[in-house]
Amino acid sequence: MKIAPPLLLMNLDPAGITLDGGNGLAKQLYLALRQRILATPGTYRIKLPTSRNLALALQVSRNTVVRAYEQLYAEGYISSRVGDGTYADGLAAAVVAEPDAQAAAAPAMRQSAMQGRLSGYETRRRMSAGPARAFRLGIPAYDLFPNQIWGRLQSQFWRRAPLAEMGYGDAAGNLRLRELIAAYLRQARGLACEPSQIVITAGAQHGIALCAQLLLDAGDKVAIENPCYPAAAAALAVVGAQLVGIALDQDGMDTSQLAQHADCRMAYVTPSHQYPLGVTLSLARRLELLAWAERHNTWVVEDDYDGEYRYDGTPLAPLAALDRSGRVLYVGTFSKIAFPGLRLGYLVLPPKLVPALTALHAMGDRHPPAADQAVMAEFIAAGHFQRHIRRMRRASRARRDALLEGWAPLFGQQLPLPKVAAGLHLSLPLASAGQEADLVAKAIAAGVELNPMSRFCLPGQAVNPQHRAGLALGFAGVDEVAIGRALLSLQQAWT
Repeated sequence: MKIAPPLLLMNLDPAGITLDGGNGLAKQLYLALRQRILATPGTYRIKLPTSRNLALALQVSRNTVVRAYEQLYAEGYISSRVGDGTYADGLAAAVVAEPDAQAAAAPAMRQSAMQGRLSGYETRRRMSAGPARAFRLGIPAYDLFPNQIWGRLQSQFWRRAPLAEMGYGDAAGNLRLRELIAAYLRQARGLACEPSQIVITAGAQHGIALCAQLLLDAGDKVAIENPCYPAAAAALAVVGAQLVGIALDQDGMDTSQLAQHADCRMAYVTPSHQYPLGVTLSLARRLELLAWAERHNTWVVEDDYDGEYRYDGTPLAPLAALDRSGRVLYVGTFSKIAFPGLRLGYLVLPPKLVPALTALHAMGDRHPPAADQAVMAEFIAAGHFQRHIRRMRRASRARRDALLEGWAPLFGQQLPLPKVAAGLHLSLPLASAGQEADLVAKAIAAGVELNPMSRFCLPGQAVNPQHRAGLALGFAGVDEVAIGRALLSLQQAWT
C-alpha cells in the first residue's frame, strides 16, 4: 500500500489582503482567505494566524476575523484544535477548471429527451417585454385597470389576513374564488359547472401546460389549428406530442379534416376568437368537433383567452357548454381582463380529471399566491370585475374603431382590414411572404410592432394558402392617440 507523503507546512502571510472600509468587512475577509486556500497547491498545509494577530495585521476588530473564520469553518475550509492552531489544506488541485477549459476537456453530457425537445425553443428576445405599444398582440387595455381599488383590497387583505390564508392552501385554489368563477361562468358565459371542477392556475399558459403534462405521452398526436398560438404549440410539443396542423377558413378549424386523424389523443382549439386569424368556430363545426372527440375517445382543450370581448351581441357560449360527454377542458384567464402580470387563470375540468390534475398541480407550484386569489375573489364579489369587463369592452371597441377608421384612408385600398366582431386583435392576408417580410421590417424600423402571419404557421403542416403570409395587429393595448401616431409612422415607413 502506497503511503502518501506528508504535507508541507506553510504559514499564511496576510500581506496583500486589502479590505474596503465600510460594511461587510467580515465577508470581504472570508472571501480573501478562501481565495488563498483555493489557490494553494494540495501538497501544502496552511497555518492561519490567530484571530488576534490577523486583526492586528489588517487593522480590523477581532470580531471581524472571528466571523470570517467561523464561516470558513462552517463550510469546511479550515479546522482547528485547541492548543495547536487553525489549519487549512491546499485545494488548488481540487478546484474546478475554468468553464471553457472544463467544457473542452469533459465528454459531452447525455441530454434527456426533454432537453432535446426544448432545444428548438431557445430563449428569444420577446417583443412583448416593456410597456404596451401600438399593435402588440395579447395586450388588453390595462392602462384602465382600477389600481386604487385593487390596492385597497390588497391592503384590506393584509390588515386582516387569516392565518389559514398564510399557510399552504388547497392545490385546486381558493374555494371562494372557485365558487365565484363558477357563478360568473354560469351567468355570463352559459357554462354550467361546479366549483369542484375548477382549478386555479398561474395564467392560461400554465393551464395548457398542465393539460399537456397530464393527458399526453411522448408520441401522442394532437390536432391543432394552423396557424396557431405558438406558446400552446410549444407546451404540447415539449411533452413529446406530435402536432397535426388543421387548416382554417372563415368558419374556423376545418373539422372535415379531422376524419383523417382518428388517432389523435387531443385537439387544441381557440373557438371564440381564433388565435391569430380572429375567426369564430361556427356552431356546426363545434358540434362536429365534439362528435369526433366522442367517437375517437379524444380530449379537447378549449382556450377561451379573450372570450369576454364580443362587440356585436353577447359573448358566445364556450365549446365546453355544449359538451355532453366530459371531453372538454376549458382554459380561462384573468390576464386579458385585469393585466397580464397578474398571472392568474383557471381550468374547468371534467370531474374525473380533477384529482389527477390537482395532484400534478401540487407537485409543481402547489398553488398561485394566496393573496392574489383572495383579492381577486373580493374584486369579483364586490362587483368590480363585471364593471371592469364592461369598461374594458367599451375601451377595446373604441380602440378597434380608431384603428379601422384611421387605416382606411391610408392603406384601405391596397390592404383592406376585415370586420372585427370580437377579441383584441385582427389579421389581414398578404399576397406573398416577400411582401410580409418587407412590411414587417419597415414597420419595426419605424418603431411599430407588427407580427408576420408566417410566425404562427406550423412548418411542414397543412395550411390554407391564404394564411401563409399576412399581418396580425393588436389594437387594445394603447389609446386612440397612440394608435393614430403609429398609423402615421407606418404611412411614412411604407411609402
